[in-house]
This record gives sequence, C-alpha cells and structure tokens, in this order.
Amino acid sequence: MKTTTLLALCLSLGMATSAAAQTQSNANMQIVAEKLRADKKLLVADNMTLTDAEAAKFWPVYDAYQVGLNALAKRTLALVMNYADNYAAMTDAVADKSLTEMLSIEQDRTALMQSFRPKFAATLAPKKVARYYQIENKLRAVINYELADAIPLVP
Repeated sequence: MKTTTLLALCLSLGMATSAAAQTQSNANMQIVAEKLRADKKLLVADNMTLTDAEAAKFWPVYDAYQVGLNALAKRTLALVMNYADNYAAMTDAVADKSLTEMLSIEQDRTALMQSFRPKFAATLAPKKVARYYQIENKLRAVINYELADAIPLVP
C-alpha cells in the first residue's frame, strides 16, 4: 500500500465520511463522502488482487460490511463531538458516559468483524480474508492514531 495514499484516505474516511453523514443536507459533503468511499474501495481492490469470480462474490459482502462500519464511524464522530462540547467543563458523569460509549463502539466493532468473518470466508480463501481484515485494520490504525493525536486527554 502506498503510505501517502493510505494516510490521506484514512484521514478523510475517518473524519469526512462521518461528517458528511452528519450533514446530509450539504450536497457537497455527500459528494465528498461518495468519493472517499470509492477511493477506499479502489485501495482495497488494489491490495486484494481478486479474480473476477472472487470479486463477484466479495464486493456485495464488502458493501454490506461498510454499512456497519459507517454506522460505527457516525457513533464515533458523535462521541468525539460530545467530548469536544464538554471538554472545558468535563464532569465525572460525562467522562463515564463517554468511556462507556467508547467501549460499546469497540465491542460492536468486534461483533461486526466476527459476524462478517463467515460471510467473507464464503467468498474468499482464508489468506485473502485475513488480508482484507489486515487492510481494514491498517486503515483503522491510521485513523485511531490521528484521533489520538488530535484529542486531548480528559482534564
């Protein structure tokens, strides 16, 4: 994977895709979100080396999986926005609620990955399923790094 392309895509996917979903009335943001989803799909395609037969089975499952990931991205954006709104006057209650939501998002992410594993396994050999999960993990790692770098610790 090209690092520069991956970094730009990750940052954009992690922030702009969710932001676009939050502001659906803004047509320009919707266009940007669609472009980012297409770019991610191209990045995955470039790194999966699928045969035509594999691709025909893989992409519908991929698209369904992305719906779940996008829902998690929306929840993460809402969590970050709530954190930012409450940062200056952070209370124990808000901190506890934020932590609970963060752990819930991660639990739901793991559940989503587990639930789609057999679906991906029905379309690809185990090595290719593992490769796809690695690609998603690399994208998520870059997003998480950027979020961690941008979000200050609880005061």
